[in-house]
Amino acid sequence: MPEIHLRSVVLDAPDVAELAAFYKRLLGWPATSEESGWARFEPAPGRAGLAIQLEPQFVRPSWPSDTTHQQMQLHLDLQVDDLAAASEHATRAGATLAGFQPQDDVRVFLDPVGHPFCLFEQ
Repeated sequence: MPEIHLRSVVLDAPDVAELAAFYKRLLGWPATSEESGWARFEPAPGRAGLAIQLEPQFVRPSWPSDTTHQQMQLHLDLQVDDLAAASEHATRAGATLAGFQPQDDVRVFLDPVGHPFCLFEQ
């Protein structure tokens, strides 16, 4: 079998610059590529990162999912060392706390275009 590595998770966005700026604030990762319609960040050289690509027909996903709205296709799980502090940081970065929280030890947030992401401690 060939060697395979996950390089990036790619999120679609109607405005790449806006969503890229949010994830820069949230994650603090440096950009390795920022072009018209594309941005990529990684925590350290050669590590799997996050990318944002332009999708002009983007439809905001709903959380929680239902059959009458665009369903989320994926979400990010972000492990943190302090859930309360990370939740405050996410809010300051521009995230919105989701109205539905399925677990007491996880916080579900929405990025500026509606992609859900979870913060959790080990």
